[in-house]
Amino acid sequence: MTARDAKSLKRLLRDIRACRICEAHLPHGVRPIIHASATARLCIIAQAPGIRVHETGISFNDPSGERLREWMGVDRDTFYDESRVAIIGMGFCFPGYDVNGGDLPPRKECAKAWQDKLFATLPQFPLTLLVGTYAFDWHLRGRAKRNVTETVKAWREYSPRYLPLPHPSWRNNAWLQKNPWFAKELLPYLRRRVASVIGSSNGTAGRS
Repeated sequence: MTARDAKSLKRLLRDIRACRICEAHLPHGVRPIIHASATARLCIIAQAPGIRVHETGISFNDPSGERLREWMGVDRDTFYDESRVAIIGMGFCFPGYDVNGGDLPPRKECAKAWQDKLFATLPQFPLTLLVGTYAFDWHLRGRAKRNVTETVKAWREYSPRYLPLPHPSWRNNAWLQKNPWFAKELLPYLRRRVASVIGSSNGTAGRS
């Protein structure tokens, strides 16, 4: 990425953090959260911030983040090193709760306004982790399967550039138990790819 491109990215990130297009639909207020830089080599595309992330301004700052870091084989410092790792939601603000107390889906206006523009400006990532169906549907461009299980099970079709993952929420504990191949086959590959792309948690380069 050239210095000019880096400046364009910096301006775009500033615009995203100032975005108010969904303000009328966000009961907890506007707080766009994104972690990115011109030098990042790994991208994590998730759903939308939860309430704890909204309150702290730090993506995956909750138990699901602890599980995701374990899956990746990285520590907290590495995970939040923006020079190596970008963390981007399909929605940048916490959308609020549904009638059952779960989080609402990402606001559609957000992805339409920013995703294509953002990924035209970001560096080309050797590895992008797609977390959940919203990320699958947008970034796999029609290549996602019928559901989470089929898409994640077909991970070899999308690698080495993309790796689809289920959301690391506790709500997916039953899914993980029903699909032992995920821990046996995909996670070892995921950890090797992460290490080869961004290095190990102590900052040393990983081997391909």
